[in-house]
Amino acid sequence: MRANKLTLDLENGCVDLSHGAGGRDMAQLISGLFHKAFGNEWLACRNDQSAFDVGAGRMVMTTDAYVVSPLFFPGGNIGSLAVHGTINDVAMAGARPQYLSASFIIEEGFRLFDLKSIADSMGEAAREAGVYIITGDTKVVERGKADGLFISTTGIGFLADGLDLSADKARAGDRVLVSGSLGDHGVAIMSKRQNLAFQTQIISDSAALHDLVAVMVGAGGGGIRVMRDPTRGGLAATLNEIAHQSGLGFRLQEKAIPVKPQVAAACELLGLDPLHIANEGKLVAIVAPDMADAVLAAMKAHRLGCDAADIGEAIADDHQFVQIATSVGGGRIADWLSGEQLPRIC
Repeated sequence: MRANKLTLDLENGCVDLSHGAGGRDMAQLISGLFHKAFGNEWLACRNDQSAFDVGAGRMVMTTDAYVVSPLFFPGGNIGSLAVHGTINDVAMAGARPQYLSASFIIEEGFRLFDLKSIADSMGEAAREAGVYIITGDTKVVERGKADGLFISTTGIGFLADGLDLSADKARAGDRVLVSGSLGDHGVAIMSKRQNLAFQTQIISDSAALHDLVAVMVGAGGGGIRVMRDPTRGGLAATLNEIAHQSGLGFRLQEKAIPVKPQVAAACELLGLDPLHIANEGKLVAIVAPDMADAVLAAMKAHRLGCDAADIGEAIADDHQFVQIATSVGGGRIADWLSGEQLPRIC
């Protein structure tokens, strides 16, 4: 029988099935790697759950799974993405994210060095955002039963009284604001795919957006109808979702939509529409016309919204189309993404 390892070999070791078996090896993995990376007073209690105080107002809860490939990409890795993505889902309600849980499905043979790097990135992303990872779980599956590592995170935040953002509150004449250039995350991932690899300086825009949301809410209050982060399916899918929920259409000005030249060039090379490319650090806001200028100014004053733009308006449209007025004077429809343009983008 193999003797229990006394310490984790974080430089050269690998995860094996004993790290998920509930014994001493698993305890060493949790305390020697995850607790060191996430360290906080809740994890220090070493319970299977964490209790926390609930502030005034309503609570917001969301959950998401992360299967991005490759695990490491320009601008981040699956760990930082799992923190930012779930924080943003909470923040799009106008809420202040506070706590996360994290669940790991690890394939036997996964390098402990890579697992530590990913956990450290999660801890750093959470600390920068002022959010705590207060509970979690690990499972180890046999070789060939997973692709290295999958992570699920659940987030809880608090929503101030009087704030109720929802797509069905959008009205004709509302302005459509985006917080910055589109498509960066998707192109950064594509540049590292084994079957698509190409040279680009684009890095993922993965970032926690709750501070940007807070300044927007401070400037626009109830004038903000709804916010979304345009992840899978990009801006086109996000606006089509809102169109169907609100019963409206949208008319956008192509020349006003911020897309970096490198992203546009990569999309042209690959035959993709930048409006279908995923983002992980951008948001779309539908804002009452009398508050749009104030919200846009607040966005531009924030480091994550300095390239924000007013790209169009909501319109009455029984067909609920997302229409684009092109730069050459024509028009087209930005439809839902058909099929899976880029699997495992997040």
